[in-house]
Amino acid sequence: MAAVAQGTSIALGTGAFDSGMPVEVSADALSIDQESGAATFDGNVLVVQGDVRMSAGQVVIVYATDGAGSANGISRLVASGGVTFVTATDAAEARTAEYSIEGGTVTLTGDVLLTQGPTAISGDKLVVDLNSGSGRMEGRVRTVIGGSNN
Repeated sequence: MAAVAQGTSIALGTGAFDSGMPVEVSADALSIDQESGAATFDGNVLVVQGDVRMSAGQVVIVYATDGAGSANGISRLVASGGVTFVTATDAAEARTAEYSIEGGTVTLTGDVLLTQGPTAISGDKLVVDLNSGSGRMEGRVRTVIGGSNN
């Protein structure tokens, strides 16, 4: 049986996310924009923070700044080029993603597919709160529920 809805709430992971953990990034290439302070990682990018992993074709890291304009840690990561986002229990794919380190949220957009065990949910946009383990899928949400072939 297929279910279709405009928006739905989703439980994700355990909510045991620690945004204070270090962020490790690996890629084929790195370029730095001295004016904006943004770091752009290109090619086979892998971002790891604790149990959270994100891979993409390109990831731009935007740094938070203090009042004097000095970099003050990572604010957010903007990923594009086919994004895969994986926690200890769930996996999601999308065209783009924005990961707010400060807020502990991930917003995936464009042909989003969320897989939780045997269940898959698709939609246009998925917003995940890593701190609470909750998420919301929007935009022509579709899932296949149940069924047993004995």
